Amino acid sequence: MDEMIRIAVVGTGDVAMDHAAALTSSGPVAAKIVAAADTDRTRLDAFLAKHGAPAGYDDIDELLARSRPDLVYLCTPPGLHRDQALACLRSGASVLVEKPPALSLRELDEIAAAVGEPPWFATVFQHRFGRGQARLKALVDSGLLGRPLLAVCHTTWFRDQAYFDVPWRGRWDTEGGGPTMGLGIHQMDMMLDLLGDWTEVRAVTRTQARRTETEDVSLAHVTFANGAVASVVNSALSPRQESYLRYDFEHATVEVTHLYGYRDEDWRVTPAPGRDDVLAAWQAGLSGAGDVAAAQNSRSGHWAQFAKVLSSLRDGTPPPVPLEESRRTLALVAGIYASAATDRPVKPSDVSPGAPFYDSMAGSRAGSG
Repeated sequence: MDEMIRIAVVGTGDVAMDHAAALTSSGPVAAKIVAAADTDRTRLDAFLAKHGAPAGYDDIDELLARSRPDLVYLCTPPGLHRDQALACLRSGASVLVEKPPALSLRELDEIAAAVGEPPWFATVFQHRFGRGQARLKALVDSGLLGRPLLAVCHTTWFRDQAYFDVPWRGRWDTEGGGPTMGLGIHQMDMMLDLLGDWTEVRAVTRTQARRTETEDVSLAHVTFANGAVASVVNSALSPRQESYLRYDFEHATVEVTHLYGYRDEDWRVTPAPGRDDVLAAWQAGLSGAGDVAAAQNSRSGHWAQFAKVLSSLRDGTPPPVPLEESRRTLALVAGIYASAATDRPVKPSDVSPGAPFYDSMAGSRAGSG
């Protein structure tokens, strides 16, 4: 790959406006935005003016043919991700996509079939890349915390009716689900990044207050292969908004409370009696912390992940978060929907090829589009 990585941005709404600059300022790898695409010309022109991209298109195929990007950053609604990702991969461009990576496991597997080495496919799960998450993973790997026993993973946010009235939101065929898919997926990904494979989920979903085809709240009990159990709540109805993760290990409780991105001070460690060594290790942090703490001001955010994506592309290695890991997170979302719809516990095999919830987060429910 040339020393300068050529980036195209598809979808120039608020997400792209807020985060695209991080792609060209993420550490030592030189990169530039060479093109953008959007069906809304006013929005596209505003993006081009802000980020200095030289070419704008209303068609992704024309963008790919004319601009020949190395990496395409997809910031479009979820219902467009599969077709756009396939177009990029088949043209030879790697893909970085905002969550959720696809509407269903079937769609994600179709994308996987088009991935080469390169081009690659990665999902934006930026909360994996702050210093607190990296420090916690290092302590888990060291064995100092002991076994994970219990976890709490709560995304309690507030979205009014106007949020759901956007035409593609709150629909199975365009968003893929409600807050379980569109909001809580970030916290669930952080949990899975730490605890690994899940083995069973029992869940309920409800539409409590919003006019929407999907849920506006879900609750789940998740069991992991390592024996840990977790309580998971995803809500769009909570006026006091909070993102909260808690892990009870044999030798300490570790918590983080934030909203859309954590800082070092948002983490708390409570050692078990007689285990002050755990707290000392947490405070000491990681050796070589500058590499794992790439987020500016030690905050979880796009900057840290983007720096690693660009470094990987430069080095010819798969970027984080690889498709198999984002698939595990999407499978848990499917498992929650499947368990809630069928009123029974669900295992990963219950959302495998041939199962209704493999094809759609709605399963066989009426109104799934």
